[in-house]
Amino acid sequence: MANPPFLLQTDPKANYMARKAEIDAAILRALESGWYILGKETEAFEREFARYIGAPHCIGVNSGTDALHLALRACGVGPGDAVVTVSHTAVATVAAIELAGAKPILADIDPETYTLCPKSLEAALERYSAAEKIKAVIAVHLYGHPAEMPAILKIARRHNLSVIEDCAQSHGATLEGRMTGTWGDVAAFSFYPTKNLGALGDGGAVVTGRPDLAERVRLLREYGWRQRYISDVAGMNSRLDELQSAVLRVKLQYLDADNARRREIARCYNDMLREAPIALPVARPGCRHVYHQYVIRTPHRDHLRDFLKSRGIGALIHYPAAVHQQPAYRSAALAEGGALPATERICREILSLPMHAQLTDEQVLRVGQAIREWVPPKKAIESAQ
Repeated sequence: MANPPFLLQTDPKANYMARKAEIDAAILRALESGWYILGKETEAFEREFARYIGAPHCIGVNSGTDALHLALRACGVGPGDAVVTVSHTAVATVAAIELAGAKPILADIDPETYTLCPKSLEAALERYSAAEKIKAVIAVHLYGHPAEMPAILKIARRHNLSVIEDCAQSHGATLEGRMTGTWGDVAAFSFYPTKNLGALGDGGAVVTGRPDLAERVRLLREYGWRQRYISDVAGMNSRLDELQSAVLRVKLQYLDADNARRREIARCYNDMLREAPIALPVARPGCRHVYHQYVIRTPHRDHLRDFLKSRGIGALIHYPAAVHQQPAYRSAALAEGGALPATERICREILSLPMHAQLTDEQVLRVGQAIREWVPPKKAIESAQ
């Protein structure tokens, strides 16, 4: 019997194939319109996504990184300022801070949810507020689990800071019945192809309930134009194009169903792996997790990853090095307390199992069964006793 095909951790082609006829028709509609930048498709997607999130304003931009960058600038963050965020995140979060001309200050994470720890945020503000002009906080809803927004907002308001949500991995996630993206002053979304809501290329959006910030982002995304060719402010070129908007309009209709399938896969993994020698992801009460990634932990992560690869199963590490440990940021970023123990530990232990809405039950069973057959190295058994 032939071996089954190698199982990928994520598969954007499978998501396209599941909606191929509708996506192809939407692309053809956009092509035949003759209007390819900031036209009817983008306007419609902005309305539909804003309605879905429950926010009055959505502004489509070129990428998730640009969405964060423009959100920061709209909040008045610029050269000489500082922004607090986490070090366990896609580097885009910190890159956006530097694109705005500001300095990143990195706080530690909650070791269960992997999101910004409010106590570490408070400690970072106490440590650096006298020396740095801190203007904002970016809370990252990592892996699809919401950050502790009520506590973060309470601290930020006390220090008069803007709050920006990085929702690149949390499309459709909720906290206390409210969507991520509606808690802070402004939120940034990515539509990278592997996201829960993914385009067929780069794309992003800024979402906000504040009309002043929405107007500012609209100006900044297209050269600061209110009147064409006349720049009122120094802006940039960051526009969500019509083809991607047309694709996203189709995929948005299936986002809730796809997220429900991700939660079903997560429940299956939980049931199969409850007795396995690994730590499973946590979903806090009051949170609707959307499992952009299903992330397990083991001190013998590399051994398990190699074992899964030998069984034809791909697993990835999101992320193998914290931002403050990477060469480009070792001297540029300020880490709260000089070290981030929870962040540094999990970077050595985390592993993302295959997770996307088109995984079959048989594929999920294959992953779970392989992990149940995995035997940690002898050292692991001895250290656990």
